[in-house]
Amino acid sequence: MSSNRAVAYKEPGKVEVIDTEYPTFELKDGPGVNPANIGRKVPHGAIIRTVATNICGSDQHMVRGRTTAPANLVLGHEITGEVVEVGPGVEFVKVGDIVSVPFNISCGRCRNCKERKTGICLNVNPDRPGSAYGYVDMGGWVGGQAEYVLVPYADWNMLVFPDKDQALAKIMDLAMLSDIFPTGFHGAVSAGVGVGSTVYVAGAGPVGLAAATSAMLLGAAAVIVGDLNAERLAQARKFGCETIDLSSGDIADQIEQILGVPEVDCGVDAVGFEAKGLHGGEEAPATVLNALMDITAAGGALGIPGLYVTADPGGVDESAKKGSLSLSLGTGWAKSLSFTTGQCPVMKYNRGLMMAILHDRVHIADNVNAKAITLDDAPRGYAEFDAGAATKYVLNPNGYLDAA
Repeated sequence: MSSNRAVAYKEPGKVEVIDTEYPTFELKDGPGVNPANIGRKVPHGAIIRTVATNICGSDQHMVRGRTTAPANLVLGHEITGEVVEVGPGVEFVKVGDIVSVPFNISCGRCRNCKERKTGICLNVNPDRPGSAYGYVDMGGWVGGQAEYVLVPYADWNMLVFPDKDQALAKIMDLAMLSDIFPTGFHGAVSAGVGVGSTVYVAGAGPVGLAAATSAMLLGAAAVIVGDLNAERLAQARKFGCETIDLSSGDIADQIEQILGVPEVDCGVDAVGFEAKGLHGGEEAPATVLNALMDITAAGGALGIPGLYVTADPGGVDESAKKGSLSLSLGTGWAKSLSFTTGQCPVMKYNRGLMMAILHDRVHIADNVNAKAITLDDAPRGYAEFDAGAATKYVLNPNGYLDAA
């Protein structure tokens, strides 16, 4: 049997590369595996050799100790790979295919999947709708920051790239299809971005930059990105965004300096529950949502791809520890604002975004400053990303990205 190595969460602030089991077509007991999922047979699955697997801000929430993630949980939900083995129930995916794997696991059979709501599949997580690889309270499907990983419901979940050589030539861009590019796109679509829109994106991390890229792809007239991190704001300006330094004054005033009015048509929250106050300092988890309601025009919409949780051990108060935030919902009601939250249904967007990449309509890896590093460098990548590096770290467990 082949060996396998993976990145595991050990304790707050610490990840390690560990030796772990090679995947089989059965979900076995292990850290974070839901007891009801232990022994679950996966004849519909495929095993992939990982081509690229990215470090995500959602992983960082766990690594900071801000969730109930158990020690030794194998991390990673942004997965691109080459199929090396298929189960007896797989009909269409073939050994040798290069594939993108949506971060949200779905069965393709339930009511929600059939309605394209793949982020809230009813059959993959015994506790609640929705699942993901290597994530706390998501059913226990083993993470993909590893040399090999099992993908269930392979014919349904996998996006097969049409040409292997073409895919490998654009692999750094295509590696963004598993999560952040569709997630950013979903945020922009949910916010109602269209031709001529003015857009404010809160947060210049990788998802925020992906949302800004998506807004441009959708035809926005002006895309403004706000953050406290000067390096990340500089990255946003590289591909044509206007930027706001949140430490330099009121958001509405700075928007007015750019647009001539103190509001935008569309707002995107790419920050989530670990938001700081508008000018930095102490954590204030409702800050971004309340600010977006203030600066989004009446009748507008908010796309909220930023993560919010139901349990946060490190929350600033007892309410925040339960995911309860002090929202100015009256502002949203008075302005007739629409809100869209939750996991991005990746399969709703990934094929179209793949085609945009393959036909050179967008260069998402450049826009998010993607950088390939080895699996052994994962702890360094986590630390640098946590410190605010304007970089999207892409792990290269099997050498496919050596020429990237």
